Amino acid sequence: MTKVKIVYASMTGNDEEMADLLCENFEQAGMDVDVSEISQTDAADYQTADLCVLVSYTYSDGDEGNIPDEGLDFYHDLAETDLTGKIFGVCGSGDTFYQDFAVAVDHFATVFQRAGAIKGATSVKVELAPQSKDVANLNQFARTLIQHFK
Repeated sequence: MTKVKIVYASMTGNDEEMADLLCENFEQAGMDVDVSEISQTDAADYQTADLCVLVSYTYSDGDEGNIPDEGLDFYHDLAETDLTGKIFGVCGSGDTFYQDFAVAVDHFATVFQRAGAIKGATSVKVELAPQSKDVANLNQFARTLIQHFK
């Protein structure tokens, strides 16, 4: 059975909602899914998964977007973790009011690639809370990732 590890960072609940939606998709495909909050997770947990998914909001401070404070240790540990050959996907929320819209998604995707993981789907960025079009995009994101294991 394909093992999926979903790690999320959520301040308002929007990204946790996205993680739950993705979890449902993967479970419906018959995959074994484990979901955890980023500050309660070790980056090494991805090593036992076949599919690594990260969902994170972008914390904006002034005009600059950043990885959430509670995810900084995880981010740095992820850079030091060997994920060679693992399939990954990243999505998350942001606010287009800020110049660097949802850049935490890009930062996490880059660190996954540095760790040797293979990008399995185009990243999804959501404006604040997921709306119906975002749900459709997240469902497609999940389907694309699932196809790697069929």
